Amino acid sequence: MAIEPFLIPGVKLLWDMVKSTGEKIKDFATAAQAYRNYAQKYKSRYGWLKLLGMLKPVTLDSVYTAVRFLDKLSILQYESLGNIEEIYRESPNRRFEQGERRNEDGIQVATSHQYLMVLGGPGSGKTTYLRKIGLEALKEQNNPFKPACLPVLLELKRFRSDDVNLIQAIAEELEVLGFPASDKIATNALKQGKLLILLDGLDEVPQDNYNAVSDAIDKLVTQYENNRFIASQSEKGKPPQNVGKISKNLTTPPPKN
Repeated sequence: MAIEPFLIPGVKLLWDMVKSTGEKIKDFATAAQAYRNYAQKYKSRYGWLKLLGMLKPVTLDSVYTAVRFLDKLSILQYESLGNIEEIYRESPNRRFEQGERRNEDGIQVATSHQYLMVLGGPGSGKTTYLRKIGLEALKEQNNPFKPACLPVLLELKRFRSDDVNLIQAIAEELEVLGFPASDKIATNALKQGKLLILLDGLDEVPQDNYNAVSDAIDKLVTQYENNRFIASQSEKGKPPQNVGKISKNLTTPPPKN
């Protein structure tokens, strides 16, 4: 059974994003088509996983993702992300904190926290997790994100200069996946708190550009704090000293009582 466009949360979200910018989306039917085009292009670009030994890729929708995570207070007690890994490996029970912790469902973790830092070793599935979260946010039915949000995935390794404009990068990603090229749309969506920004691979940013990228992320999160932000970083190696500033904004906050 087809769903009426006005009943699809993502379509109303897109309508609200665009209607005040002067871009040409004239009605809900047009908005629905634009939203579905975006979702399809996101799925084509990020929705497949190539596994070693398999001739054909598999869909990320078929992959269950679970994560372990630290809350904000836990992460800030460590000197660096490398220190987290060292303490974890030296612990006889391979645990970050005292007491037993369960693996929590990755989708539930993402929907329960506005700011999330995903830590893990190389090849542990951080990028896969971020892409999967984007797919979940684009579901027309049984969408776990309430209120609806539009996922935008940024691969941070692409920033190889000190000129880091994340709003422009968001606009370009929207354009690649079918939206009009418009910084105005990106800014409007950020102001309204409509976006789920997926920041993939903090550890893959070139050392010379790390400060510029971290400053740009810090500014974006501070200025547009009503959006959702999920970042990923490897625990391997010692990151630059100012990673704490990013962690302050992008780690999971303590749960509300």
